[in-house]
Amino acid sequence: MKAQQNINKEAVIGAYDRWAPVYDIVFGPIFQRGRQAAIEAAERIGGRILEVGIGTGIALRDYSPKNRIVGIDISALMLEKARMRVRGMGLTHVEQLAVMDASNLDFPDNSFDVVMAQYVVSTVPRPEATLDEFARVLKPGGEIILASRLSEENGLRRSIEHFVAPAARKLGWRTEFGWERYLAWESRTPSIELVERRKMPPLGHFALIRFRKKAALNTADMSADVQRTTGVSDHGRSTSIA
Repeated sequence: MKAQQNINKEAVIGAYDRWAPVYDIVFGPIFQRGRQAAIEAAERIGGRILEVGIGTGIALRDYSPKNRIVGIDISALMLEKARMRVRGMGLTHVEQLAVMDASNLDFPDNSFDVVMAQYVVSTVPRPEATLDEFARVLKPGGEIILASRLSEENGLRRSIEHFVAPAARKLGWRTEFGWERYLAWESRTPSIELVERRKMPPLGHFALIRFRKKAALNTADMSADVQRTTGVSDHGRSTSIA
């Protein structure tokens, strides 16, 4: 990973702690259409849904009460807003809210029918490790549903994104995160297949991305996935993990 793409975990926590009091006012309207599209995709599957980066819980009331929702966030202050929302609105379909690192999920394998992450992957310090964790806790046949900002591949906007990247990192954001990183992750994760990618507002700068965990893997694919998530080969040798 290039140095200019690094984000500091403490910077992310600090940034979202600062945003917590005004997040819904500032970002709620901007991300509303993307948020609804992601929830609609999750609702088509239903069941037990993990929302990573639940934030203030702004989306919790939009889920059907027939589903069970588990929400995590790295910011304790954002999560406290979510807890207040759950109590105030009597959202009984919310099973659990917890402070947790998205790249080190404290859940068993195959725990969820859907893993949802809205505007999260491009903001975490270790995006590929985070996606690995999403795949690990997802049940076979389930989906990873992402609303994500994607950087431009070329042109003026690409230049601007690189120029503002240092300032953006201080705010806990990453501007230079392109589609090629998702494709590279999918290509080296045999259990996962791309289902959908479509542009979303505002201005097409964001995308709805859906990955499905294959219901069955052959022996070679299973071995490759074990090596990626554990760092150990069939022969017990240590391997590197992206």
